[in-house]
Amino acid sequence: MVTSPVPWKLLNPRQWTQATIPIALGAVVLVGGGAVLLRSRAAETPAPVVTPLPSPTVVTALGQLEPAGEVITLAAPPSSTDSRIARLLVEEGDRVRAGQVVAVLDEAERLAAAVERADRQVDSAEAALDRVRAGAKRGELNAQSAEIDRVRAQRDGDWRSQRATLDRLLAERDTQLAAQRATIARLEAELANAQVEADRYASLYGTGAISASQRDSKTTTLDTARARLVEARANLAQIDASYREKVVEAQASLDRIRTTGVAQLTAARATLDRIAEVRPTDLRVAEADLAAAIAAAKQARADLNRAVIRAPRDSQVLKIYARPGELVGSQGIADLGQTQFMEVVAEVYDTDAPKVRVGQTATITSDAFSGELRGSVVRSGLQVRKQTTRDVDPSANLDERVVEVRIRLEPTDGQRVANLTNLQVKATIDLKSLPQP
Repeated sequence: MVTSPVPWKLLNPRQWTQATIPIALGAVVLVGGGAVLLRSRAAETPAPVVTPLPSPTVVTALGQLEPAGEVITLAAPPSSTDSRIARLLVEEGDRVRAGQVVAVLDEAERLAAAVERADRQVDSAEAALDRVRAGAKRGELNAQSAEIDRVRAQRDGDWRSQRATLDRLLAERDTQLAAQRATIARLEAELANAQVEADRYASLYGTGAISASQRDSKTTTLDTARARLVEARANLAQIDASYREKVVEAQASLDRIRTTGVAQLTAARATLDRIAEVRPTDLRVAEADLAAAIAAAKQARADLNRAVIRAPRDSQVLKIYARPGELVGSQGIADLGQTQFMEVVAEVYDTDAPKVRVGQTATITSDAFSGELRGSVVRSGLQVRKQTTRDVDPSANLDERVVEVRIRLEPTDGQRVANLTNLQVKATIDLKSLPQP
């Protein structure tokens, strides 16, 4: 519909004149009447009847077969770079129990030797701790006690021997000094007698009673006596000095024997106390050594366990990727699956996902087997993701958003397709099998 512009004068009340007022009132009446006419015609037109679409009773989705709990890929530990398979103990199709050895890596032999060494270190540390806790052996204590007795006996023996030496020296000194003093006394008497004789003969010579030779003979005797006395006194001083030095040395040896003996005896007693005592410091050191040895043994055993590849649960070997002598690649060693319970991983459109509930029944079909398989929904995913299972229809939308729904097959039906892991199937979920909330 096209509308005519309103004259600008009518938009400004100040420009209204007596002639324009009737025109304005007529326009208002005309517009009001048209609106009433249109409203009455709209009221006479009946509303269209909308027929509600029936609620869907099933949801279909593409999916694939998987063992319950998904496929498990056994691989070498990340720390085992360039690992090779030493032994492979299973073949494809074999059923294995939880904990059963599937393969052994080539480093297992070296790690087993490390475990043996670590166990020996633990035994050694335990023995050392027991030895510290028990203290010294009885034989060691007895031996050290005997050592104390030996040191004491040797000290006493050496002291007595040196004491006897000192006493002997003192006795010898006193004897020789006494003898020399007696000699000096005798010589002093002889000197005095010679002096008297010399004086008498000198007097006689002065009177002419004797000859000069007789006088000189007595003078010579006097000189000889005087010389012998001087020599005897010198010998006395020498004897005294000699024995004084020997006595000092003997006394020093005696004191040294006493001091050394006390020190040796004290050390021997301290050794006995140390042997007999269990010191807290030694105990803590031995306990720490044992704890470190146990930790090292646990680490060595853990390293060995990582080199022995085991099945994490009861399952079946689906595929082997590495055989003896081959490196373990990015695909791992083998795929395992719990084929005794098979599931369908169905990709339900995100718009249909709210209608799917745990416990609803489903039928599974595929060109790879005849008939239908039956199961029930056991889990509905919590995330929306892109579709990964592709329809064979080239016109199908390949960018759909889906939710993963897991359908557990009936045991008998699951066994029919136990060897068809990853087979693409079509799942039809019966929404009527459980009432909608």
